[in-house]
Amino acid sequence: MVDRRHPGSSGQAGPAAVPLYGFQPPVGTPYGLEVSTVEDFFARHDDWPWNPPRPGRASFHYLIAVTEGELRHDVDHLTRTVAPGQWLWVRPGHTQCWHPPGAARGPFILFEPDVLRPDIVRLLAPLTAHEAPAVLSPHPADATWLQQTALQLLDEHRALGRRALDVHHALRRSLLESLLLRLAGAPGIAQADTRAGRSRGDTYGRFADALELHFREMHRAADYAESLGCSVRTLSRAARDATGKGVRELIDERRLLEARRLLGSARWDARSVADHLGFSDPANFGRFFRDRTGLTPAAFAAREAGTGA
Repeated sequence: MVDRRHPGSSGQAGPAAVPLYGFQPPVGTPYGLEVSTVEDFFARHDDWPWNPPRPGRASFHYLIAVTEGELRHDVDHLTRTVAPGQWLWVRPGHTQCWHPPGAARGPFILFEPDVLRPDIVRLLAPLTAHEAPAVLSPHPADATWLQQTALQLLDEHRALGRRALDVHHALRRSLLESLLLRLAGAPGIAQADTRAGRSRGDTYGRFADALELHFREMHRAADYAESLGCSVRTLSRAARDATGKGVRELIDERRLLEARRLLGSARWDARSVADHLGFSDPANFGRFFRDRTGLTPAAFAAREAGTGA
């Protein structure tokens, strides 16, 4: 399902050691899509990754429909509780940590972003966005249909070899896209603006995905331009057309958001946050944080603790 190796997990790594895992489905699974169940996943991985719990990130989507029991899962350092009828969505780049499995049951879908067709990606932009809710509660009128479609997708996934491989994958992708388009109607998900999706272009979309995966270690516009195979000027123009902001400003905003999360709800200390975000030392991080918030990391953490955030 995923790479079971944990870089650095054998030593006494600090809280900043959050490995990134790529998609590694079982041998014979076609393309970047795998479908299983929560109970099968837990049964096959009884010693990982919740014994002991270890945070990690993935370059692909985790989508779980809870049909029975209750699932607890940390997403971006906050514990989410997913009840029957709800869906958990962990998007690429989010820090996550499993809890003991308990009695949770339901379909478990893993897929890489490029499984979806470009026109569907535009329609699903609000749902796949990194800031979209981790726990989704579909409209009651959609709940049964969504669960049935997820089970049909599971059945088709298990039917490998029953029909031609390209037809098999086309069916899987069609079922996945139908499910996601219906799930996009869940409360709290904005309507897609397809005109905005087209105008922002592929360059900015690819940059946004790369930023979410690599903002901890890549901090220059040139690094992202090189990874995307374009010039800094092209990347800067795409960012400004889409957001009105420069590439460096977007990088800094993402690092600041992570710092606020870690200092606040996750209760990390400033040194650990500085290491996690790739600052050369805590003093540099302190200046970065104070210049953008007006508070030192310690003052911000104390304020958040006082408000119960």
